Amino acid sequence: MSHAVIAATGLFTPDQSISNAELAAAYNAYAERFNADHAAEIAEGEVAELTPSSVEFIEKASGIKSRFVLDKAGVLDPARMAPNIPERADEDLSIMAEMAVAAARQAIAAWGKPVSEIGAVLCAASNMPRPYPALSIEVQQALGIDGFAFDMNVACSSATFGIKTAADFIASGSVKAVLMVNPEVCSAHLNFKDRDSHFIFGDVATAVIVESSDQAGPGGWDVLGTRLKTVFSNNIRNNFGFLNNAAPEGIGQPDKMFVQQGRKVFKDVVPMVSDMIVDHARDLGIDPATLKRMWLHQANINMNQFIGRKVLGREPTPEENVIILDEYANTSSAGSIIAFHLRQQDMAPGDTGLICSFGAGYSAGTVFVRKRG
Repeated sequence: MSHAVIAATGLFTPDQSISNAELAAAYNAYAERFNADHAAEIAEGEVAELTPSSVEFIEKASGIKSRFVLDKAGVLDPARMAPNIPERADEDLSIMAEMAVAAARQAIAAWGKPVSEIGAVLCAASNMPRPYPALSIEVQQALGIDGFAFDMNVACSSATFGIKTAADFIASGSVKAVLMVNPEVCSAHLNFKDRDSHFIFGDVATAVIVESSDQAGPGGWDVLGTRLKTVFSNNIRNNFGFLNNAAPEGIGQPDKMFVQQGRKVFKDVVPMVSDMIVDHARDLGIDPATLKRMWLHQANINMNQFIGRKVLGREPTPEENVIILDEYANTSSAGSIIAFHLRQQDMAPGDTGLICSFGAGYSAGTVFVRKRG
């Protein structure tokens, strides 16, 4: 019986990046202006004074040192504090589709096969530019792919949910190959005026081609098993949606962007994900301590290190527990795929690894893979 193989991956990285020093300087300029404008209210205790940010604070809280973005100027403008990404005409390729297509073309080139062999396109990301037509169908058209396409959103876990969906299509015989893309413009839903979260996200797009083992060439990764889990929680939330149009005064409010209670998220998610990885590995007959590499969701350095220790039963080496969030920051669904794309070339046939994501929902996904000869 055929099974799913991860045959190729692709990555689109914006050409603009923001260092922690630049980001902290912009936030501090905004905070200074806010405190001056609200000096009377602050003195009366009616408004909380904004505390400055710093490079040291950001790195200690997250492990992030820089992030790639589509628009640096808008984010660093103290009078704006948001990216300036103009809306495109309907007949033009949307910015998120453009990112996804760039990553997909890289994956297709690495795959070395015609797009006519792809039967489905999935766009799995934390935010979509519109309800319809689906972004995946726009990508499908731009790449000249037949078959079908649809979007799916499971926040930061979208990519692993997408891989499982693709693997299930392969197992059922519905298609022979699936293209999954993960375009993330996280800077557009981040509140850069919030000191506790203004440093978290970056922009990027990734792509994965999953195909049937009965047509896969040499190389790639056998998918040994996939598992998903969701538990409802309000501790990570974004309230923006089409119903906000009925209440225009609500648009632009903090809860219409990314909001989280970080300590609660850490306390809830880390043990949930650690146990899920260990249980899934053992059900597959894999000793988790023997994993050669873990490509975890790039959320927070402390979460990743804790999960790594829990799974391996010891302190992981940098080669075992890949960290790329220092350069890319949190890129939501794309994070684990960036890590996988950039840090897999040295793996030998037979080596076993784990792609894992976790995020709002709560949601979590595990994909165990083994390097093919």
